[in-house]
Amino acid sequence: MANKREHNVASARTGPSLKSLTYSADHNPLLKPNSIEIKRRKVQTGVREDLTAPGEVRVSAIHQIIEKDDAEFVKVFAEGVKAMFGLSRTAYRVFQLVLAKYQDEPMVGGYADSVYLAWFDGGLSGVDVGMTDRTFQTGLRELLGKGFLAPRLPNVFWVNPSLFFKGNRVAFITEYVRKTGSDAKKRDRLEAQGQGRLGMGE
Repeated sequence: MANKREHNVASARTGPSLKSLTYSADHNPLLKPNSIEIKRRKVQTGVREDLTAPGEVRVSAIHQIIEKDDAEFVKVFAEGVKAMFGLSRTAYRVFQLVLAKYQDEPMVGGYADSVYLAWFDGGLSGVDVGMTDRTFQTGLRELLGKGFLAPRLPNVFWVNPSLFFKGNRVAFITEYVRKTGSDAKKRDRLEAQGQGRLGMGE
């Protein structure tokens, strides 16, 4: 299985500086499986076989399929992504805007691998979207920090193909893992140590 890129939720929430992005013009770094720690849970993106834990023998699964019309499908998809990644309200609004822009991107070889996002004349691509440039940049930074997008060229961003697609099926998988007694004790001990250090500094 390919190595996963791991992100810290604190850095993902603020995201990188938009003034000092490192561009990757020739290849999309988001094609690799990605993992982000969010409040004691791990969110992974990738194709289905990439999401299977190595060495796992059996996982009990209950699977339901629900049909939605176009508008409902996009809404359910966006809300599911928001919940999975713990997106802030601002990042969620920007994600919806980027998702709409992505739907308009021409496909090459069966899919679109990047999206053009330029802010001018007081809006995204010159269109008023009900937010300021600063608000848009705040949300964009969070999407970059959480691996939704990666800089390709100025105003052009690679998209994570697990989070931006033009297909008609999506599955949000939540796997519950039973905590062992030793895991819970170790976590409680670490939290107690952290609280002790905070108390000493007061």
